[in-house]
Amino acid sequence: MSDKEKLYEGKAKILYRGDRPNTIIQYFKDDATAFNNVKKGTIAGKGVINNKITELIMTRLSQIGIPTAFIKRLSDREQLCHDVEIVPLEVIVRNTAAGTMSKTYGIEEGTRLRRPIIEFSLKDDDLGDPIIPENHILVLEIASEEELIEIMEMTSKINDYLRGLFAGIGLELIDFKLEFGRLSDGDDGHFLVLADEFSPDNCRLWDFETQEKMDKDRFRRDLGGEVEAYQEVARRLGVSLETEDE
Repeated sequence: MSDKEKLYEGKAKILYRGDRPNTIIQYFKDDATAFNNVKKGTIAGKGVINNKITELIMTRLSQIGIPTAFIKRLSDREQLCHDVEIVPLEVIVRNTAAGTMSKTYGIEEGTRLRRPIIEFSLKDDDLGDPIIPENHILVLEIASEEELIEIMEMTSKINDYLRGLFAGIGLELIDFKLEFGRLSDGDDGHFLVLADEFSPDNCRLWDFETQEKMDKDRFRRDLGGEVEAYQEVARRLGVSLETEDE
C-alpha cells in the first residue's frame, strides 16, 4: 500500500484514497486497543479475519435492503468502499446487559433485556466517546431528525437480521456498535449508508451453550485465546481464512 495516498490512520484501520473516483481503501490492521486506546496490543491475523467477516456481513445486509459503503474486498486486508461523510455518532445496540451497561446500572452481566436498546455516543476520542441523548444530537445539528429516524429504523432491521444469523451458528449477539455515513447521490443530495466494519472488534458474541466470550472482550479482560475466538467466529460463518496474495 506504499504507493497509495494515506488519508487517515485509526486504531484498527488505515484509509487510503481509492483508484476509482469517490472511493477509499480500508486496510485492516492487527492492532488491538481497548478503554479508549489506553490498553494496546496486537491480535495476530485479526485484520484478515475482520476484513473477511465484514465482507460477508455487509454483503448479507445489502441483500436485505440495507445500503452500505462496502463495494468489494480487494485482498486479505483491503476492501474498496464508497467515500462517505461519516456521521460523528456511534450507534450502540444492546440486547443483553454487559460491559459498560452492567457497570453503570449495576445489572448482572448476561441479563437479557426486555427489548433491544439503541443509544448514541459522540464519536470523539478526545472526549471519550460520551453517550449523547437524541435531543442533544438534534440541537447540535449532528444529524437531522429525519436522519435519526432512518438510522434507528435501519439499526433495528440490522439487529433483527444479525441476531438470527448468529443464533443460527450458536452465537448470541449481546451488543454491537455501528457507524453510518452520508453518500452523495450525484445530484447535490445524499443518502445514509452503513459504513466502517462489522466484526468481533465492535460486537459482543457469546457461545449460547457455554457463554464463552468470542470477541474483543478476550483482549480487554486478559482472557487469552483472542486469535482462536476470532477464527472460530469466522469458521462458524463459513469464512475462509486461507491467505491470498495482497
